[in-house]
Formats: sequence, C-alpha cells, structure tokens
Amino acid sequence: MRIVFMGTPSFAIPSLEALIESGHTVSAVFTQTDKPKGRGNKIAFSPVKEYALAHDIPVYQPNSLKKEISEYLPILEELNPDMIVVAAYGKILPVEILNLPKYGCINVHGSLLPKYRGAAPIQWTVLNGDEFGGITTMQMAEGLDTGDMLLSEKVAVRENETASELYDRLSYVGASLLIKTIDGLVKGEITAVKQNEAESSYAPMLTKDMCAIDFTKPATEVHHKILGLSDSPGACCYLDGKRLKVYRSELVSTENANPEAGIIINEHDFTVSCGVGSVKFTEIQAEGSKRMSVSDYLRGRPVKKGTRLTSAQ
Repeated sequence: MRIVFMGTPSFAIPSLEALIESGHTVSAVFTQTDKPKGRGNKIAFSPVKEYALAHDIPVYQPNSLKKEISEYLPILEELNPDMIVVAAYGKILPVEILNLPKYGCINVHGSLLPKYRGAAPIQWTVLNGDEFGGITTMQMAEGLDTGDMLLSEKVAVRENETASELYDRLSYVGASLLIKTIDGLVKGEITAVKQNEAESSYAPMLTKDMCAIDFTKPATEVHHKILGLSDSPGACCYLDGKRLKVYRSELVSTENANPEAGIIINEHDFTVSCGVGSVKFTEIQAEGSKRMSVSDYLRGRPVKKGTRLTSAQ
C-alpha cells in the first residue's frame, strides 16, 4: 500500500517504523517546520524528519496545509497515496486532503476517544490520575479528533509512571494498533463507530503557567501534577527562593489535613506536607544544577525539617 505519513515528535516514530517493516511503501513524510531548540536556539529537525531522511524518504514541511493547499495538494495528488497516516502531526488537514486517499486519512491518537481530544491526551491522562489510558485509531474528519473510531486498546497506567514514560509506551501500542487497523480496513473487517459527543473531553496543550506546585492541594493532586508535567514543561516550586524542578514523586500519605502545607516533614527523604496527606520527591533539579535523584541531591545539599517550599519566589 502507498502511504503518506504525517507526524512530528518521537511518539510518531514507532508508527512510521512499523509501516516500513510491514512492507508498505511510505512515499513521503510531512512534518512540522524546523524550529530553534535548546539554550543556543540552534535550528533542529523534528524526530520524524530525522528518521525519514535516514531512510531516504522525501520530506515536506508546510507551515500550514490549509493556507498552502494550492502548493501541496498537487504534490499529494501526484504521490497518489492509498492512505494518509497521521500520528501527532500537529497540523490541521483541509477537507481536500481528507478526501484524497482511497482508504482515507487514519489518525493514531493517544487516548480512548472521545475522551481527551486535542494536543496532550497522554499528559492529561496522568495529570488527572486516570487508572487507564490508551490508543484509538480513527478516520479523520474536519473537526478536532472527532472522526469515526476504528480500533482502540486500553492500557493501565503504572504506579508512579510519568507522562513521558506513558507517552513512550503508548507510541508502541499505537504502532501495533495502526498495522492491525490497516490490515482490517483492507480486508473489510473493521466497522467504524461514531464518537459519543456527550462523553467527549478536551486535552489542551500544556503551558508553563501550569508548572507551579500548589501544596495546599491534596497529595494525590500534587503527585499527579508532578508526574503529568514530567519531563516537560516540569512541575516546580521554590526552596530558599531558588527554583526546584520536580520530575518524580511518590505518595506517602493521602489522609489527614495538615495545618501547614509545603513544609518539609522528613529531611532524610524530602517528604513534603500537602493540604491533605504528603508526597516524597524522588527526582529533582535545583536551579543551576543538573537533574538527579533526591538521594544524590541530599548527599550534597541537606535540607532542614520545617523548611517551607513555596509556589513562587
């Protein structure tokens, strides 16, 4: 089958790799434009572009397919794909492209639709403390993740699993489900199912203004925030006026309201009181330092019991 693949981040790589290994012809890859990255603001390729170039697959990088439809529709018509596969592309596909392939445009989405439509479904699965996440393949429509569902697979969220870890796991689940979806569509064995709009919810992109940890919240909410924002943009608080990024934590207690929240109540393992219960930091990054385990941090920078952590400077 001739396929045009559209994707950008590392989540999309296993799906692209699975298509190639399954014997499909990936005629071209569409990915987002190169962007500055890191402290030096050096221009960086997307993970999908790097993979495509390494496998001699032509790469296209429109700023907007909708605005540049006159340029890219003829290219896609010439490529004549049987299917367009989309995995975390991050761009809207106009109706002219949605209607082009014989088997339509198939999206690999990181949630159990109609829950968590939008840009950050996996992160919100962890942020909200859900017991399960998953993958849904669907026929793309003009709305945002509103197309008819094809296949889905439920995946249990592991204890203390960060959003980035679940993201990596689900990328491989998505790749496997994509191949099953393509095989099923070709054989006529899949019946598309419409989404229940009454059950839909939205998972917006994460922003830096979400990062501050509010220790007056219950420990479960603080814990899920830390895990859900890890690795990026990263939950943070302030210790002695300096920023402390927190990448991992564990629940110590989920009971008993604390008269003072944000207090270090165990200096040996960095346990902090919350509005109800307490959490233990396990991986952090101090301002001007590198990311490290709390045990390594405490060996060089002991903290005092009773020290207050704040949400802002």
